[in-house]
Amino acid sequence: MAAAFLAVACFVGMAGFATQARAQGVELPSIAAKRQDGGVVLDFVANLTLSKPVEDALRRGVPVYFVAEATVKKPRWYWRDDRVSRVSRSWRLSYQPLTSAWRVSLGAFSQSYPSLEEALTTVTRIARWRIADSGIDSSDKYYVDFQFYLDASQLPRPMLLDLGAQSEWKLGVERTIPVE
Repeated sequence: MAAAFLAVACFVGMAGFATQARAQGVELPSIAAKRQDGGVVLDFVANLTLSKPVEDALRRGVPVYFVAEATVKKPRWYWRDDRVSRVSRSWRLSYQPLTSAWRVSLGAFSQSYPSLEEALTTVTRIARWRIADSGIDSSDKYYVDFQFYLDASQLPRPMLLDLGAQSEWKLGVERTIPVE
């Protein structure tokens, strides 16, 4: 009887852990790199699910930064692959408690949103992002190394002391895709 109870308790505990592990993270259901006007453009859609500690920090007014990086490379058989271009974008997501508004900033531009879901939609979607301007030969093959992640290094210093062992703050995804 005790063995059966222990087995059921372990199963329930593992099922709860699996649900919790799937509850946070980043998925890329759609990503494509295409040639356009002598360069390369990237389209992507990410599904982002924030962990409880990240969402709690946001609701307390701590800004969180998300970064998208893309590197266009040309394969070579005789040496390392040739890096044609490397670009990145950084979004700052913050909550304004006095106005109950979510603010997304990209460089000098910022936009306010009434809900966290709407703000995250802006951060997780890019259409026609120009990742390579020139140097793209139409007859050569290229590929893109893409990363989208939460940049914990830009958090306030007191928060950085405790983040080393916390997996809740490690949100990100990497993909390598061919240029069409």
